[in-house]
Amino acid sequence: MSSHTTSLPQLLDVGNTERTHWLKLPAHRSSVGVARRSLTAPLTAWCLPGELREDAVLLVSELATNAVRHTPSAHFLCGVGLVNDRCLRVEVHDHDYSSGSLSRCAPGPDDEGGRGLLLVQEIADSWGVDRSALTGGNAVWATLTTSY
Repeated sequence: MSSHTTSLPQLLDVGNTERTHWLKLPAHRSSVGVARRSLTAPLTAWCLPGELREDAVLLVSELATNAVRHTPSAHFLCGVGLVNDRCLRVEVHDHDYSSGSLSRCAPGPDDEGGRGLLLVQEIADSWGVDRSALTGGNAVWATLTTSY
């Protein structure tokens, strides 16, 4: 079960390259695929279980899509990192300087979009949004834990 909160551990450390992986991408639709593909190497190197890797890729995809579609950002930052040996955190930082809250919608059965944050809520152990010290915009994050 997941919860939306804004007070989990501080955002990922940009400088810790052994436990984090960061990308700066243009805010284009094609960048979402680049973000997904870029996770393969670090998630595999960290010896994470396949299901956790798949969930992390899906979370990054949904958060990156939101940054591209729903913010005025020209670029966004995408990060993934090990908080500890059992917890993985994904983050997407945009340049949206508005309130820092994410609006939820209730998509209809025929709507092609609008379910991204619903997926994040169901898959993540916790998630939230904070102000990004890196971009000044939003830092939307989600955590996943493993039981191995």
